Amino acid sequence: MSDALKHECGIAMVRLLKPLEYYKEKYGTAFYGVNKMYLMMEKQHNRGQDGAGFASIKLDVSPGERYISRVRSNQAQPIQDIFSQINERINLEFKNNPELKNSVEEQKKHIPYIGELFLGHVRYGTFGLNSIENVHPFLRQNNWMHRNLIIAGNFNMTNTNDLFDNLIKLGMHPKEKADTVTVMERIGHFLDSEVSKLYKKAKTKGFNKQQASPYIAENLKVAKILRKSASNWDGGYAMAGLLGHGDAFVLRDPAGIRPAYYYQDDEVIVVASERPAIQTTFNVPFESVKELEPGHALIIKKNGKLSTPEILAPLERKSCSFERIYFSRGSDAEIYQERKMLGKLVMPKVLEAINHDTENSVFSFIPNTAETSFYGMLDAAQDELNKQKNEVILREKDNLTAERLQQIQAHKVRTEKIAIKDVKLRTFITDDSSRDDLVAHVYDVTYGVVKPEDNLVIIDDSIVRGTTLKKSILTMLDRLHPKQIVVVSSAPQIRYPDCYGIDMARLEDLVAFQAALALHKERGTYSVVEEVYSKCIEQSTLKDAEVVNQVKKLYEPFTDEEISDKIAEIISSETIKSPVKLIFQSVDNLHKACPKNLGDWYFTGDYPTAGGNRVVNRAYINFYEGNLGRAY
Repeated sequence: MSDALKHECGIAMVRLLKPLEYYKEKYGTAFYGVNKMYLMMEKQHNRGQDGAGFASIKLDVSPGERYISRVRSNQAQPIQDIFSQINERINLEFKNNPELKNSVEEQKKHIPYIGELFLGHVRYGTFGLNSIENVHPFLRQNNWMHRNLIIAGNFNMTNTNDLFDNLIKLGMHPKEKADTVTVMERIGHFLDSEVSKLYKKAKTKGFNKQQASPYIAENLKVAKILRKSASNWDGGYAMAGLLGHGDAFVLRDPAGIRPAYYYQDDEVIVVASERPAIQTTFNVPFESVKELEPGHALIIKKNGKLSTPEILAPLERKSCSFERIYFSRGSDAEIYQERKMLGKLVMPKVLEAINHDTENSVFSFIPNTAETSFYGMLDAAQDELNKQKNEVILREKDNLTAERLQQIQAHKVRTEKIAIKDVKLRTFITDDSSRDDLVAHVYDVTYGVVKPEDNLVIIDDSIVRGTTLKKSILTMLDRLHPKQIVVVSSAPQIRYPDCYGIDMARLEDLVAFQAALALHKERGTYSVVEEVYSKCIEQSTLKDAEVVNQVKKLYEPFTDEEISDKIAEIISSETIKSPVKLIFQSVDNLHKACPKNLGDWYFTGDYPTAGGNRVVNRAYINFYEGNLGRAY
C-alpha cells in the first residue's frame, strides 16, 4: 500500500502448562515463556509500531509476593524497548542476587516477568493520542486476586458512546470514552458481580474468607462473564484477557472480522493474531494451528484446561479481506496463494490495457508488500506469452526456420525493479512549503530499462487516498518516459470508511469518493449529494437495525471503469506527460481469490454489523457539514 495507512493491532498470548523447572531442564532457561513472547511479538511487528506492551502473571504465589508485572512503551522501536527493560531488570536481579541463578523457585519468587501466563500487544493507534496511557495491555487492579483484569485487543467498537452510557447506568464513572476503557470496565463489572456471587455461595458452604479464594478460582465461569459483557458490543474484535488468579481468555467477534489463531500441545497454549507467528516461534506445521471460530472464546482455566465455547451467535462470516490483501504477513501459506491469485485475476484487464503487447511492456511493483501479487500477475503474463508463442508457431509452421523458432522462444516477460524507496528522506520533510517537491523524491527510479515505446505496468496492493501516487510515484515513473503508465491495484476501489480497526474514518479522504463527486459535478447531477445528506439525517434517529447505508446512492450511476478513469485524472498532475491508466480488482475476483474471507465493506458498503451503516452515514454527514471529527 503506497499510501500511509495506520491499521490493526496484534495480540500474543502464551500459557505454560508445565512447572518452570521443566523448561529450565529442557530448554536451559526458566525464561522460556518470555523468550517466546518476544518472538511472537516481533513476528507481528507489522501489525503495530505505535506502541507495545507485555504483561505476565505468576501462578500460586504467597500473599505479599508480586504476581503481576506489566511494561509498556511508545518509543520508536517499542518491542525492542520493552524487552530491553525486561532484560535489564533480570540482569540487575542476577547481579544483586547471584544465588538466584541456581534456583528456579527463587527466580520466580524474586524476579518480575517470569511466570506461567503472558500477554503481549503491538499497537497502531486508531483512537486517542499515542501516549503511553493508550498502549495495551490495560490493567484493572484490585486486592482480590480474582478481580484483577488485564486486557489487550485488536478491535474497534462502533457504539462506544452507547457502551459508555451503559456504564454510567450501571453506576460507574469511566475515566474516558475510549472503547478499550469501556470494554474493560464492562468486563470488570460482570467479573466483580460473579466473584461476589461466588463468595456468597462459598460462605453458605461454610468456607471462611481465605478458603473462599480457591473456591472462586475453580468455579468462576469466564464464558458467563463474557456473554454478559459482550451482549451489546458492535464492532470487530479479537479481545484477550488475563485474570489475576490465572484464568485467561480470547474472544472473537461474531462475524469473524478480526483474526485469532491458537495452538496447543502438552507444554504450551498459544494465541496470536497471525498463524505464521505461531508456526515460526514454535516450529509447528500449518495444520497444527487452529483458527478461533467467530463468536467463540478460547478460555484457559487456571488448571490449564482449554475450552472454546460459543459466546455470541455467529453472524455471516465476514473476515476482513484487507488482512489477506495487505495487513497480515504474506508468509502464511494461504495468504501467499491468495495474494498471487489476486495478481493473476487482475491480469486480463491489464492485457486489455496494453493491447496484449507483452513484448513492449515492462512489469514491476510498488511498494514491496505488493511483490506477491506481482508474482501472480507474472504467472498470468507468462501464460499469455506462451499462448502468443504457440499462435505464432502454428501460423508460421510451414516456413519456420530454426533461427525463427529460437527468436520466438527467446521472447520473455520483461520484469524490472523500477522503484526504490528512500526511507530516510521522508524524515526531513517538515516544511509544508517545500514538502510536495521533496515528497516527489521519496522514491528513486531505475533508469535505462524502459523504452519510449514501452508500457510500464506497476502493481500496488491497494489505493486509498492516492496521495503518494499523485505526489511521488507517478512523477517518478514519468521520468522514464514510457508510452503509458498502467497502475494496477490488486484490491477493488476503496469507497467507504472502515470502522473495525483500520484508520479510514473520513469519506472525503478516499480518492474513489472524490471521483464520484467529480463525476456528479461533470454530469450536472450534483444534487444527489444533498439528497444523500438528507437521507442520512433522517436515519440518524433510527435504531441501528433500521439504518441502511445511504452513501451507496452516490456511486450507483457510475460503472467501476468510470470511477477508475476519474481517479486516474485526479491523481495525474499536469506535469505528468505519460498517459495514466488505472485498473482495479473486481469484487467478484477478490472473493474468488479469498473465498474464506469475504469481508468487503470498504469496497461494497455492505457492513457486517448494524453499527457499520450508522458509521458510514455519520461519516457522510461530517463530510457534508465540514466537520473534521471522526464518525466513530
